[in-house]
Amino acid sequence: MTKNNNVIILFKVCETIKLNLFDVFTTNGKTRTEELEYPFKEYCLADATYPVASKSPVKLVFHAFEPGKIRLTGKFSIELVIPCDRCLEDVNVLIDCEFDSVLYSTDEETDDENEDNSFLQGNDFDVYDFVNSNVLMNMPSKVLCMEDCKGLCPVCGNNLNHRECGCDTFVPDPRMAVISDIFNASKDKEV
Repeated sequence: MTKNNNVIILFKVCETIKLNLFDVFTTNGKTRTEELEYPFKEYCLADATYPVASKSPVKLVFHAFEPGKIRLTGKFSIELVIPCDRCLEDVNVLIDCEFDSVLYSTDEETDDENEDNSFLQGNDFDVYDFVNSNVLMNMPSKVLCMEDCKGLCPVCGNNLNHRECGCDTFVPDPRMAVISDIFNASKDKEV
């Protein structure tokens, strides 16, 4: 669990790679490029696990532009298998992440808290914690197998995209229950 400026990001990291950035922090104008493989076969959140269908290498470029300050740029893409929010069929979702951040040396005084600095411990940068956090921030809020997905029948659970089930799905408005009771009572009194 990582906490970034009042936002709590929950994911399980089984493996970590830390890059020591001391050489970049201490050499003004130095550029360091890293290309790493994303090692996980699943992307794990607190309450869900999504299989990884495909992934690109994690490309990171660290550039010291001022003493104690590094500009981090890069990119990464991952394709996750996520269930449709309406019918629960698996959907392959491509998530592209582009990075453009500033990292501050722990020796530097900063006016505000830089959330990307939370991935630094001393001069060690936690690559996969950073990448997983960016994947989470770029995940779609709603996943649909198709725009007009009909979802599941609330009565029998049938996937309505495959066939109609014929269940009575009418749900009366609870605000009209009193009027319905009046009509039902008058039907019982008829001779």
